[in-house]
Amino acid sequence: MSAEKLYTPELMALTIELANWPAVENLPLHGEARSATCGSTLALDIGLDGSGNIETLGMRVRACAVGQAAAAIFARHAKGSGISALTAAHDRIEGWLDGEAPIADWPDLAVFEKARDYPARHGAIMLPWKAAIAALSSAPAAS
Repeated sequence: MSAEKLYTPELMALTIELANWPAVENLPLHGEARSATCGSTLALDIGLDGSGNIETLGMRVRACAVGQAAAAIFARHAKGSGISALTAAHDRIEGWLDGEAPIADWPDLAVFEKARDYPARHGAIMLPWKAAIAALSSAPAAS
């Protein structure tokens, strides 16, 4: 399969959405993730609502177009999510990428259908979930 089929116009269009979620240094929680296969990195800044769910987020993304698109898809739909929902989504997405499960219940993931054939890109796709879980793991328990 050629890279042309991986880097679809739909996937490439997602990369420009990152401008909607710039880094926000004064948010209380920070998480980072790095893909061991390609070296892509993502850092998240997160603010929580009173229930301990994501209310605000900002990102610093240094990744290929696949990782950038994953960050945009994550940011589009992460508001209101807590650590248990993100951990479950992470596990389902990983299972789907590995061909062991049906598509995970996270909007817009179908854009990565062709990326399933590129295991070297799976780590880039998982970056935002890994960084968010790292950030939320350091949060104080909600009261």
